[in-house]
Amino acid sequence: MKTILVTGGAGYIGSICVEELINAGYAVAVFDNLSEGHRLAVDPRATFFQGDLSDIEAIKLALRESKAEAVMHFAANALVGESMTNPGKYFRNNVANGVNLLEAMVTEGVKRFVFSSTCATFGIPESMPIDETLPQKPINPYGESKLMFEKVLRWYGELHGITFVALRYFNAAGASETFGEDHRIETHLIPNVLKVALGQKESVEIYGTDYPTPDGSCIRDYIHIIDLAQAHILALSAKESAFYNLGTGGGTSVKEIIDCCRAITGKEIKAVEKPRRAGDPPRLIAGSDKVRRELGWAPKYQDIKTIIESAWAWHVKHPNGYGD
Repeated sequence: MKTILVTGGAGYIGSICVEELINAGYAVAVFDNLSEGHRLAVDPRATFFQGDLSDIEAIKLALRESKAEAVMHFAANALVGESMTNPGKYFRNNVANGVNLLEAMVTEGVKRFVFSSTCATFGIPESMPIDETLPQKPINPYGESKLMFEKVLRWYGELHGITFVALRYFNAAGASETFGEDHRIETHLIPNVLKVALGQKESVEIYGTDYPTPDGSCIRDYIHIIDLAQAHILALSAKESAFYNLGTGGGTSVKEIIDCCRAITGKEIKAVEKPRRAGDPPRLIAGSDKVRRELGWAPKYQDIKTIIESAWAWHVKHPNGYGD
């Protein structure tokens, strides 16, 4: 049985990847500073190390004590708006601290790495769907920091023999039966719409209704969190280093998300139309032909209704999230 060290395993995506890894027969250790994640989001079957990636000795200790044979790296700051006002935080946490993680791996002899990257490395793409051949031109420090770390990975692969897979995607959504989405600052559309249904917010905002899309609102690509976790697990057995984009190949508009939430929750859900936000492209959809072909990724929960139903079931059971 392989042991996987999951950084950021107390966060939204990380926690469900930990759960799926354990269900698949892996032993898992979680390394998280709990600045964004939640202790209750750590699967009780996992070993937990509370530590920060700025502390290289703490990383080495976690690798050594867990006897990790691979690292799955989710720990990062991921708020686009914040990255525009505090770029130093993003380059420090997402790049410099990532280098600490790689250096600790080199010291401890760990040679396999799965990186949770982002399609934000492409900026405003030249064509749709976004595949791996398109130029990467980030338009914010968040996307830039992830691209910088992708470049760092290339060199650690070449010079230190680390086999890595970087997975780029946009909108993780949905929940497992046990774990769900609870950000201290919630910027994602689906949980914010569901907060209105729960009576925790008065309304949800639609930023821009005059885009060149069928209903005038932005179209985005949503991936069920369990399908996303499965892609990360498949990446552990990749024969060689690679970069993969993950997407459904389709897309759902903001208005369609809200309408679907209304149908599932049976609530009215007030929506307020606002002007466009700067830098929001009309459509962002990732292509995943390469990862399907090379790793055999076959998402099972692509239907937006299925995604929202899983999120709603979790939020109804946990109206206050993890409560910490």
